[in-house]
Parts: sequence; C-alpha cells; structure tokens
Amino acid sequence: MIEGGAYGPALEAQLKPHGMTLRHFPQSFEYSTLGGWIATRSGGHFASLYTHIDDFVESLRVVTPRGVMETRRLPGSGAGPSPDRMFIGSEGILGVIARAWMRLQSRPTFRAGASVRFADFFAAARAVRAVAQAGLYPSNCRILDPQEAFNTGAADGSVAIMVLGFESGDHPVEAWMARALECCADHGGTKEEADAAEAHLAGAAGLWRNAFIRMPYAREFLTPAALINDTFETAITWERFESFHDSVKAATERAILDATGIRGEVTCRFTHVYPDGPAPHFSFHALGRHGALLSQWQSIKDAASDALLDAGGTITHHHAVGRDHRKWYDRQRPELFAAALRAAKRELDPQAMLNPGVLIDP
Repeated sequence: MIEGGAYGPALEAQLKPHGMTLRHFPQSFEYSTLGGWIATRSGGHFASLYTHIDDFVESLRVVTPRGVMETRRLPGSGAGPSPDRMFIGSEGILGVIARAWMRLQSRPTFRAGASVRFADFFAAARAVRAVAQAGLYPSNCRILDPQEAFNTGAADGSVAIMVLGFESGDHPVEAWMARALECCADHGGTKEEADAAEAHLAGAAGLWRNAFIRMPYAREFLTPAALINDTFETAITWERFESFHDSVKAATERAILDATGIRGEVTCRFTHVYPDGPAPHFSFHALGRHGALLSQWQSIKDAASDALLDAGGTITHHHAVGRDHRKWYDRQRPELFAAALRAAKRELDPQAMLNPGVLIDP
C-alpha cells in the first residue's frame, strides 16, 4: 500500500532497490503525487496498453466527510459497478484518496527503439494504426507532424517522425520491433539507422525526448516575450481522425488570427494510441500583446475546445477537467450521469466542502 501523498520521484526511489516500478510517468511526475494521479485519471508517458493510472489501481482507501471507505483488494471483480472507478477521476469532489494498493511491474531490462521518417503525417498515422491493431503494445509510438518535428529539432520540417520503442522486464523485444517496422514500411516509413538499444536516446527520438522534458518550463521565457504557447489533447476513433485533425487545426488557426491579428502556428503529435483510435495532442503558438495575453489565450482556447467537441472528440484525454475544461465537460457528459454524480456528492459530501465547482455544481 502506498500513501496518497507520495511524490513520483520518492515513490520510484523506494521501489528501485526491489527491482520494481509503478511505471507511471506523467510530465508532472516530479511535482505530483499518487493521490493526485488517481483523482485526475492521470495519463503516463507510455503510449499503449497501460496508458492511465486506472490500469494500476487495485484498491483504494478514501476519506470522505461521511466517513472512511476502503475497497477490497482483488485482481478483478464482476460485482456491480466498481467503487474504485467512482473515485478514480473524481478530482477531489467526493473524498481524499489517502492510500492505494497499486499493481507494480518489474523494471525494464530489455529495450529497443527506433525513429521512422514519413513523407506524410497521415501516412504516419496509418502506420500507427497498423501497429496499434497488431497487438504489439509499444511503450512509445508517437508521431510528430513535420512542423512539430522541426520545432523540437527532430527533423528539418519536411517529414513526419515516428518515435517507436519497446521494453520489457522479462524478455527481449527485437521481434516486436521488427514487426512494428514492417507495419511502418507498409505505409512508406523509413527507419533511421541507430543502435536499437540506445535509439530512444539518439537521433530524432533523442532530440524529441529532450524537448519533451523541457516543455513544461517553456512558458518561463515565452510569456515575457509575449508569445502565447499552449497545448490541448483529445481522442478520436481512427475512421474520423483525418477530417477531425483538419477541422480542429483550421479552427484553432482562425482563432489565433482573430485574437492577435497575426497568423500563428498549430502542430499535432500523438501521445497515446489505442486499437480503436489515437490521442492527438495539439500545440499552438501565437504572438500576443502584453496586457491582453490572458484574454487572447482564452479566446484561442475556447475556439479550440469548441472545435474538439463539435468534431466528436473528448475535451481531455489525460489533462483532467479542473476548471479550464469545465464548460466543455458539461456539454460532453450525459445530463443523467451528471444528476447521478450530484447525488453521490450529496451523500458523501453533504455540505459541499470538497473542491466546489469542479465536475459539477453543488
């Protein structure tokens, strides 16, 4: 059992001597806690199979204003709706996650990585679909559109890049990598030459990895320069992805022009992939005006969020709802579910003390 207040680095440091890992690494890993990950349905770094914290929760101990609730430790159960699931993603409105039994894994000892170039972003997306539907479950299977690849130094802006990786604590993974590269070649992908065991740290993959780690700190120097920079992520099924991508990107570009009077930039990458669809992650960059940066950002964010829902996507895949996304979450969820959630909150938090205004109104 792990305390809910354990920060990511401390948690992994205690597991390492035992050869174990939780293997959940959100971008906020250094500054966030296990309880926070569970409450927000955190998405980790790994691209497939175990993508969210949900996959690792075995049981919970939750403190609510009406009392303490502890769920039973089981590998699985068909006994009605899961009480754990009610608290996973509840964002602090129902109780405080005090402790959790978590499913651990052996630390990886076998790795293989590669970078693959594609002349076309949608061709790269079709290759990702093939890999996802082949049941290979790569640890990394991200694609960067040409502009995203250029911005991170992974390529020169003329090609899309796939960052591909496999790892295991039990067996060599070269066979899985070989099959994934066959899927890429079927869609025009060309592998960069690099040592497979170190490819995740070298070439385009290494350049992107370093840029990804630095991303959370970018606002420290972009905002003083009046540069508006933000990301938003979603998920959509494969057959709708290409039209979805084009409509969301176009709507965001129009919003930047309307808000600032200057053409901006919208890029896309995949963060997570599933057999039935990807999780596209968009970034936008705009030159704003000091004194109006917040209102300019908000108008761009609003337009992008409207476009996500209008095109059939989700308002968030792994960034949680909070207050930024609340208006669109209200549109996305069924109203009858909202009524049921309000009833659960009234029972567990009758005075509406916990995180008011998040997910539902009291």
